[in-house]
Amino acid sequence: MNHPAAEHRPTEDVPALEATGLGLKYRSRWALRDCELRLPAGRVCALVGPNGAGKSTLMALAAGLLTPTEGTVAVFGTGPGGAAALRRTAYLRQDKPLYPRFTVAETLRAGRELNPGWDQEIAERIVRLGDLPQNARVGTLTAGQRTRVALALVLGKRPDLLMLDEPLADVDPVARQELTGILMAEAAEHGTTILISSHVLAELDGVCDHVTVLRDGRIRLSGDVDDLLDDHRLVVGATEGTDGTPAELARHEIVELRRTGRQATALLRPHGEIDPRWDVSRPNLEEILIAYLRTAAPQGRPPVEAGAHTAGREEVVAR
Repeated sequence: MNHPAAEHRPTEDVPALEATGLGLKYRSRWALRDCELRLPAGRVCALVGPNGAGKSTLMALAAGLLTPTEGTVAVFGTGPGGAAALRRTAYLRQDKPLYPRFTVAETLRAGRELNPGWDQEIAERIVRLGDLPQNARVGTLTAGQRTRVALALVLGKRPDLLMLDEPLADVDPVARQELTGILMAEAAEHGTTILISSHVLAELDGVCDHVTVLRDGRIRLSGDVDDLLDDHRLVVGATEGTDGTPAELARHEIVELRRTGRQATALLRPHGEIDPRWDVSRPNLEEILIAYLRTAAPQGRPPVEAGAHTAGREEVVAR
C-alpha cells in the first residue's frame, strides 16, 4: 500500500536529526547545553540517561514544542515545527496525552483525518493485538492499554522520524516484547528512523544500532553500537597502590576506574596494546552505558564519538 509520506522517505546523506550547539535554559538552570548530535537516517537510536538528563527536552526541541535558548536543531535538514517537519515527524511524550472521552475507534478516526499519510492497517493491528474494544473510552483503559493506543496513533502516521519518550514503561513484559518487535519491523521495512529513550539498559542490546548518552544536560557519548563495542575494553588487574591511575593504564583513555582492595577494574578506550598483566575482555553494551552514566566527563572534554578513536584497535582485538 502506498502512502503520501513514502514520497519523502529519507536518504542516507541527510541526517534525520541534527543539533548544533543546542541548549535550553529554564531560568537559572540549563536543561540541555552544548548539544552536538547527528542521527543518521534509518537508524534505531537509544537515548539513554538518568531522570533530568535532558532526554525529554531534546525530543521536545526536535518536535518544535520548545524554542532553544541557543543553537539549532533540524529534522531532515529543515527546522522543527514547520509543515514539512511536522509531516515527517511523530513524537510520543512520556505522559502519552490522549482524549479520555474518545473511544478507541474515535481516536483512530481522528488520526486518520489529521494525517494524510495515515496507515489504518498498522494502527488497527496494534489495537487488535491488545484485544482492545473499539467502543471503549480511552479514559477507562489501563496505562498499558493507553500506551498501545498512543503507539497506534504515532505508527499510523507513518513518520520518517519517530521519537518515543519512555514508551513502554507502563506495559507488561510480554506486551513490551511484542510492541518492540513491531517497532523494529517497521524500522526495517519502511526505513523509519526511531529515537527511543529508555532506562532499561538490558533491553537495548540487540534492538538499537545507535546510542546517545545524556548526563547533566550534556551529551556524554554518541555513535553506532558496533563502533562502541570495538572502541572499548574492560580490563581487570592487581595494583599496588589505592589511589590514582595505575601506571600500566596511563597511556589509555580511562572512562571509569573502580577498585576493590588490590584489584582494579577499568573501562577504557585503548591507545595501542594493553599491558599483558591485565585481563582484557570486550564489554557488552550495558557495561559501556553504565560506565558513562556513572562518570562525568572531564572538564572541557568534548563528548565521545564512537568510531572516532581507532588507534591501536587492531592490536587490542588481536590479543
